[in-house]
Amino acid sequence: MPQPRKSQISLLDTPYYHCVSRCVRRSLLCGVDNYTGQSYEHRRGWVEARLLFLSSVFSIDICAYAVMSNHVHVVLYVDVKQAQSWSDMDVVTRWHRLHKGTLLTQMFVKGEALNQSQLLTLDETIAEYRKRLHDISWLMRDLNEYIAREANKEDDCTGRFWEGRFKSQALLDEAAVLACMAYVDLNPIRAKMANTPETSQHTSIQTRLASIKQNTTTTLMPFVGNPRQNMPKGMAFSLQDYCELVDTTGRVIRNDKAGHIDSQHHPILQRLGLSDEQWLTLTTEFEQHFCYAAGAEMMMNQFKRHTGHQRIRGISKAKTLLRCV
Repeated sequence: MPQPRKSQISLLDTPYYHCVSRCVRRSLLCGVDNYTGQSYEHRRGWVEARLLFLSSVFSIDICAYAVMSNHVHVVLYVDVKQAQSWSDMDVVTRWHRLHKGTLLTQMFVKGEALNQSQLLTLDETIAEYRKRLHDISWLMRDLNEYIAREANKEDDCTGRFWEGRFKSQALLDEAAVLACMAYVDLNPIRAKMANTPETSQHTSIQTRLASIKQNTTTTLMPFVGNPRQNMPKGMAFSLQDYCELVDTTGRVIRNDKAGHIDSQHHPILQRLGLSDEQWLTLTTEFEQHFCYAAGAEMMMNQFKRHTGHQRIRGISKAKTLLRCV
């Protein structure tokens, strides 16, 4: 039975979440339909552009994404503090980039005078918009509805395009976050859609590798290096280490054998306390072993208490896959 969204998301435990949306109809989101021969490859660009646009509006950062033939993976970071720091005008103007708003919010933006009753109503509306702008469900809704409308328009049809609910997994510690990111970034390689990370079209790893090559920045959640004082927002690892680790893992997966990753060359694994075998299992079978949350056993038990679950699938795997060696 599907779980309510409030039992899948607990910002007390983690701001990181892995979300997956899947198509419901036979025709593809992207790629080439083997039955009709029609190509939908251009839709990958729709999804990628919409995701990056939404991250500039919401107080939610994108850590990783992959646009596949019939589903989309995205790893998100919810920044509640940033949303709380925005002025009322920031909140309203951001919301108006996506939705029309109300008559009162339109008047507010134009600087028109409002009476006391209208101001009270406006305050309530802005408070609601502020919550929505750090709400994963609203971000996924604004992604999926937009793509569904465009696809239906192109296909000259109506009806549901996506499954009714997107899948959400809480990522409770650093090991779970990085393993899930690598799992997402390597999706095209496992699906034999690409041979290397840099040729994996419409993925975050391709975007990050391109930024290294071109010495530019991206709108993705940054890697900011080792923990230190006055540390900027971002993941406490180096981008180069992560990209090298994904590349090596991708070669192992592509050869369809366990292989060996020399931990001396990849300090991320040492710092996460994961063996080569644990890492390879996590980055190829992440969704198989974890349902609503992923992380160390203690973190998963804490998440279970906060979300009211009686049990959560994956705790036994957490004991073996996300424990220190």
